[in-house]
Amino acid sequence: MAAPMQSSLGRRRGRRPMSEINVVPYIDVMLVLLVIFMVTAPLLTQGVSVDLPQASAAPVDTRDQEPLIVGILADGSYHLSIEQDREVSLPELLTMVSAVMQRRPDTPVLVKGDRNVPYGRVVEAMAQLQQAGVPRVGLMTEPAGR
Repeated sequence: MAAPMQSSLGRRRGRRPMSEINVVPYIDVMLVLLVIFMVTAPLLTQGVSVDLPQASAAPVDTRDQEPLIVGILADGSYHLSIEQDREVSLPELLTMVSAVMQRRPDTPVLVKGDRNVPYGRVVEAMAQLQQAGVPRVGLMTEPAGR
């Protein structure tokens, strides 16, 4: 009986635990990732050229004052909140907005454009409003889910 016990103890003494980590698989993975990133990096810098309309606009300053709302309907017609349901032309709109801005220069002006109005038309209206003396033009939106 002493012999089997001694042989099992001898095996335990002869084998020592390995204290080194084999890093070769990690190096292989890193090299594969490096190759993948080198191939995909040039693809990420490509983009689509978009011709965006240009106009300068300042952010809207929130006040306790009632804003002047310029509505642009889907058919391209303009409406002003002080004129209720009447359609106005762009020059007429700019004249009325300019008159309001001369009386109350700190009145916020918001553009409420229909979803189907071309983006360029909304930006054009905003630029015209700024040329008419409106220092701040903002955009109105409806909450998501409506």
